Amino acid sequence: MVYKKKFKVPSNDKITTFHNVTEEAKKAVKESNVQNGIMVVYSRHTTCSVTTQECAFDMSMTGLETLQQDLVDVFERIVPECRREGMYLHPGPKALKFAEEHDEDARGCHNTDAHLRSSILGRSESIVISDGEMDLGDFGFIYFIDFDTTRARERTVNLMIIGE
Repeated sequence: MVYKKKFKVPSNDKITTFHNVTEEAKKAVKESNVQNGIMVVYSRHTTCSVTTQECAFDMSMTGLETLQQDLVDVFERIVPECRREGMYLHPGPKALKFAEEHDEDARGCHNTDAHLRSSILGRSESIVISDGEMDLGDFGFIYFIDFDTTRARERTVNLMIIGE
């Protein structure tokens, strides 16, 4: 049995956006009627990631949970936000020309940090389904993360459940 579902989430243009998609994933498991199998939560967007993590409960002054803010801060040290042209090799002249031909502005192209962060963290998670429930442990949640802060947009979260 294969069950697919997708839904939209809004992203922010000022800060990395985290979406707790655990409840939507639980609903999908129930809708699928799969008792034993695997659910893959994935992003087709190359500047977004999916991860499992616990809820930190406490909030930082940015509005992110403290554990989320810690992740953003770690990435800022190893892959700094693109703040000026030429900070990274990407985008080059060909990429900028392609973007212009597809109605993308130059600022929107300078999201190299988001691409690198996403490739480090990964764009999917596989979660075991056992006896009709996701096996996330006692504190596990599923987060969809948009690292691209060049502009606000709508993103698609994809779920695929395979099992019996």
